[in-house]
Amino acid sequence: MLVASLLFGLTACAGTTPQAPRASAPVDTTLKKAAAAPALPAEDVTKYRPAFAAPKATPIAATAPAKTNVLPTNHVNAPVEQRLRDQAFTNQNVKYAQGYRLLVYLGIERDQVMAIRRTVIGRYPDETDYITFKSPVYRLYIGDYLTKLEAARAIARLRGLTPKLELEPTQVLLNKTP
Repeated sequence: MLVASLLFGLTACAGTTPQAPRASAPVDTTLKKAAAAPALPAEDVTKYRPAFAAPKATPIAATAPAKTNVLPTNHVNAPVEQRLRDQAFTNQNVKYAQGYRLLVYLGIERDQVMAIRRTVIGRYPDETDYITFKSPVYRLYIGDYLTKLEAARAIARLRGLTPKLELEPTQVLLNKTP
């Protein structure tokens, strides 16, 4: 019985022994042209195609009718003109807009604020200056600029005159003339 089980075990293991790898050729994935099939006569489909007659040649008229240009008599009608006048009047009353000012001094010494102010106004008399005092701090702002580009040009002009130059967004005065 022992011999029979041993013989049975050996035969069972013999079927699962590892086999040597087989040399296999790589799979060819290229498209192969089919053998040239004999050319079959194509079905005649001309009977299904629509046929159009050739366009008739029309002679070009020697004189084309002249177009009459109609000039406008009134470009803007009365309601639009009234709305434009109302908007212009409203725009005249606007005093402030969002813009930029330059902070050129921030400190606690009044004499120093006034000295920087005199220096800037002496060099550029058209610039407006604003001194604010919130105890104990003085702030000196210069200019009313609507765009960052205008403010950047002012920073370039004032670069050597002041100890500090900062751009601050704020509401600025539009009409400086009274």
